[in-house]
Amino acid sequence: MMEANLEALQNSMQELEERREDLLRRVTAEEDKGLQRLAQVQGWLSRVNVSGSQVNDLLKAKSLQTERLCLCGYCSKNFMSGRDYGKKVMKTLSEVKGLVSKGVFKVVADKVPAPKVEKKHIQTTVGLDTMVEKAWNRLMKDGPRTMGLYGMGGVGKTTLLACINNKFLEVTNGFDVVIWVVVSKDLQNEGIQEQILGRLGLHREWKQETAKEKASYIYNFLNVKKFVLLLDDLWSEVDLEKIGVPPLTQENESKIVFTTRSREVCKDMEVDDEMKVDCLPRDEAWELFEKKVGPIPLKSHQEIPTLARKVAEKCCGLPLALSVIGKAMASRETVQEWHHVIHVLNSSSHEFPSMEEKILPILKFSYDSLKDEKVKQCFLYCSLFPEDYEVKKEELIEYWICEGFIDGDGDEEEEDGAINKGHDIIGSLVRAHLLMDGELTTKVKMHDVIREMALWIASGFGKQKETICVKSGAQLRHIPKDINWETLRRMSLMSNQIGTMSRSDNCPNLSTLLLQNNKLVDISGGFFRFMPALVVLDLSRNLSLSRLPEEVSNLGSLQYLNLSTTGIKRLPASLKELKKLINLNLEFTDELQSIVGIASSLPNLQVLKLFSSRVCIDISLMEELLLLENLSLLTATVNDALVLENIQGVDRLVSSIRALCIKNMSAPVIVLNTVALNGLQHVEIVCSQILEIKIDWESKGTGELQSTSSAGFQHLSTVEIFNLQGPRDLTWLLFAQNLKRLSVTLSLTIEEIINMEKGMDITNAHPDILVPFGKLEFLEVRGLDELKRICWNPPALPNLRQFDVRSCLKLPEAATEFPRHAEE
Repeated sequence: MMEANLEALQNSMQELEERREDLLRRVTAEEDKGLQRLAQVQGWLSRVNVSGSQVNDLLKAKSLQTERLCLCGYCSKNFMSGRDYGKKVMKTLSEVKGLVSKGVFKVVADKVPAPKVEKKHIQTTVGLDTMVEKAWNRLMKDGPRTMGLYGMGGVGKTTLLACINNKFLEVTNGFDVVIWVVVSKDLQNEGIQEQILGRLGLHREWKQETAKEKASYIYNFLNVKKFVLLLDDLWSEVDLEKIGVPPLTQENESKIVFTTRSREVCKDMEVDDEMKVDCLPRDEAWELFEKKVGPIPLKSHQEIPTLARKVAEKCCGLPLALSVIGKAMASRETVQEWHHVIHVLNSSSHEFPSMEEKILPILKFSYDSLKDEKVKQCFLYCSLFPEDYEVKKEELIEYWICEGFIDGDGDEEEEDGAINKGHDIIGSLVRAHLLMDGELTTKVKMHDVIREMALWIASGFGKQKETICVKSGAQLRHIPKDINWETLRRMSLMSNQIGTMSRSDNCPNLSTLLLQNNKLVDISGGFFRFMPALVVLDLSRNLSLSRLPEEVSNLGSLQYLNLSTTGIKRLPASLKELKKLINLNLEFTDELQSIVGIASSLPNLQVLKLFSSRVCIDISLMEELLLLENLSLLTATVNDALVLENIQGVDRLVSSIRALCIKNMSAPVIVLNTVALNGLQHVEIVCSQILEIKIDWESKGTGELQSTSSAGFQHLSTVEIFNLQGPRDLTWLLFAQNLKRLSVTLSLTIEEIINMEKGMDITNAHPDILVPFGKLEFLEVRGLDELKRICWNPPALPNLRQFDVRSCLKLPEAATEFPRHAEE
């Protein structure tokens, strides 16, 4: 009987092992699909293993037990031992048969439950800890919250979002699931839906479902969850409702965070909070670069750390550039190699290894996202300026108009339509992080690495380098010799040391020539001989340039000529031949004697700038300017009170004035009419004796009192007063409610800026004029011997960024509390 039971045990165990092998094959196949074996399957397999060990032990003990058997197998020499062995065999046989009967499974595996958070791999970061904490604290405020993280390409937005993702591993805060979605530039809604569905573990054949059905699955799942949705790299607004993401409510307290290069996306997504991700400050930028380079190159020569810092500075704190260039420099261990790299980065950065493959294409996505080709041209034009150069918005827009990027006529129904369009383009480029705000709100600049990307694109991705020459700020003393003048389209040699221009090469395609801020003394007549396509010529800030050659008349296509801040004494008579000229800038020309006879010969002139020039508007010049039918923008200098009064009575002329310089004027009273000078943006009063400045808010055309809403100078943002003698106060400034910059210096009779009695009279007559200087950003009072107060009741200055007070001996120290008062 014992033998029979042992044989039955062996047979049953063999059947069990065969069933186990069949089951394991099925389990492996399902696990290869990403599914997870069922717990009951795993339990059965574990019990099979235990039973297998027990059967092996019993079979090993078989021979010993057989020897002890006697009486033909009916009696054991050791009765008790044999009986126990027999019982174990019977019990194990029963268990094995039970396992065989239970080893039938219709389903062996199921989908893996999604983890609450999937950890993101992050390389070593520098300078992010503070930013992560800041973003986390703002995100985790009570209630539902949508946050947008915006910044230029390569600045570390994705890394910051990954850090936020991983922080949920440490602190779950009761969230059921954290979902990460990569939103590529061209990804459609269904692509986003499939990533969400995959993350939630809702596996189906989604190609067979409609977008609406997918949205329904997502909504039904998330609507009962407390979730976090992280969207990386948004390029435009995403309709979360169409995707199926339920609205954030006080009940679910869910969160949505996304990254984007465009601040406009934050506005479109109606975020509760937006946070700018900036480049790294200098010390942290060096720390990141140092880690990427590694210790070996930096220790190989004592000069290399100094050179390495120069290379790091070229990255301007952009983490992408610091990492890529740092890694590329990890194998450079000689001083010569480092010197060569610095030369390459200074001359043609896109030729640096890895720059063209790993940095510029990533940044180019921002450029590609610009939908209008003209806007792209406007952006590329900004690369003509030196590194870190802050260009005036007004100047940039004028270049664009003359180059044809913006329609110079603008919308006929919109005053200053082309200028407004230019400002709109600048705003869109700033929001796309292709341009940056300057120190002053009137200027913008370009990040150095973005500039390299723009130059790379402008040169046909490095394949048409001959078409553009940018050697600005390169300390050149002569025009470079390696220029292909035949193919050259744009040239910028600004901010150099060039003294003469004498070449006469054929330049059939050159449209822009920027030579401002050099040491120019002489331009030969032959220089302009072969430039038939030249549209923009900027010779400004060449103080020693006293003349232009008559051959300037050869520039038949010229539309923009800037001679501001030069020593020019007279304009050549041949300037009259420039019939296409629309913009002539003669500001700050202290030596220029007259333009009478010139201006009236330029029929298409739209912009004439004479601000702070020696050329003052007089009756004869007024008559000549009236002949310019297209004149829409005039900046003027006036030294005669009667002329100032007369010009305000000529609507077609005064309506075009944007900046007014009152210079060397002597008069008991002058009157400024807010209606006539409605477009006035900048006023300067210099070296004058004027006892009183009065404001007239009545229309010269009808004599009727204007409404209070138009009583002031609506656009006046800058007032500069230097060496003005006579008035005791400047209460008239109350009419400049949008004033941003005020400078009053060396005016010895001024006792207060705003007089209480006069101020009360003005505010009583015009209830809309309540708080002076509410928008003021810069305030300078210097060398005012009699100044006792700024205003009788010091106002809050919420926008004040800089307050400079010097040599005002009678001004109480409390006046310096303005900035603190503003912050409070």
